[in-house]
Amino acid sequence: MKGGGGAAAASAAPGDYVYFKSVVPLHKISIGPKLWRYYDFGPKTVPPLVCIPGIAGTADVYYKQIMSLSMKGYRVMSIDVPQVWNHQEWIHSFEKFLDSMNIHHVHIYGTSLGGFLAQIFAQHRPRRVKSLVLSNTFLETHKFAAATPWSPVVNWTPSFLLKRYLLTGIRDGPHEPFIADSVDFVVSQVETLSRDDLSSRLMLNVNVASVGSLMLPDSLITIMDTNDYSAVPQQLKDQVNERYPGARRAVLKTGGDFPFLSRPDEVNLYLQLHLRRVGVEPRPDLVQGFTRNGSAGSSKDQKDGGNNFDNHPGDNGGPGSGGHDHETQNSGSESHDSDESIPTSTMLANTILELAL
Repeated sequence: MKGGGGAAAASAAPGDYVYFKSVVPLHKISIGPKLWRYYDFGPKTVPPLVCIPGIAGTADVYYKQIMSLSMKGYRVMSIDVPQVWNHQEWIHSFEKFLDSMNIHHVHIYGTSLGGFLAQIFAQHRPRRVKSLVLSNTFLETHKFAAATPWSPVVNWTPSFLLKRYLLTGIRDGPHEPFIADSVDFVVSQVETLSRDDLSSRLMLNVNVASVGSLMLPDSLITIMDTNDYSAVPQQLKDQVNERYPGARRAVLKTGGDFPFLSRPDEVNLYLQLHLRRVGVEPRPDLVQGFTRNGSAGSSKDQKDGGNNFDNHPGDNGGPGSGGHDHETQNSGSESHDSDESIPTSTMLANTILELAL
């Protein structure tokens, strides 16, 4: 499946993603039988924003949020949902993951299935979730269960059929270029998932469940939806809006299923607005400036565990959360120029932030 970007888009990773992989370490940690893959970047003194992907996503799909927000002084974590097979297992596993990171409170950005899992966790562990950003998500899985009558045999389904099924929900082209590129990128990420990864995610999406009442006030929730289309039916998105009438609305006119990739500047601005509104103070003083050619900007040294994009990957391979000896994996360290810009703050964005606060 191609999103309309053509063979060239699929043959090579985006330039900013290659750069991201060369400087931001991918961490791996085993907690009991579960293997967690995650990124953790930004000053460790700041409460983290944890990004949870949808059924077809990996930790990598939020690389544009990690790059942009971490340079503004926020801590951003992006996770792969491990191989858990029901929602109770997800709750216990995610809690153990946060415990291993010594993280007591989180702000969560969840998209599609990730938004559903975020709400389920907030329902059952209310003291740990301080705010939610929900994007193109849903409150219950009954419709997905009804559309997947073959779910009892999912564990015996070949990998290529599972991949095909996951991708059928993504609207095929033609798309405008940025949306096409976002589809191609997610398709490339699906190709990296094992059969057990695919099976467990599908089961989380089709096991019949619904979100109960949250203790979290609506004022601490932002709903960020795209107005053009997404794999989640509009009826289910409307239910989310009706459940949280006091939540803030962040509407993107276009962006498709993956606005965090196709409309990163808008998404990052809305995330920044949300974090400021719920009281998360960034620490730009702990962030080292950077440019695409690797030259440093001016800022104080990071003495409290902040990260920077100037470090050579070999110098930035330590654990993402201090005090834990986690196994990490650095990708290639090739540095190069690219026409694709890294999202940066603009005068307009700063003006909007000043007016909103």
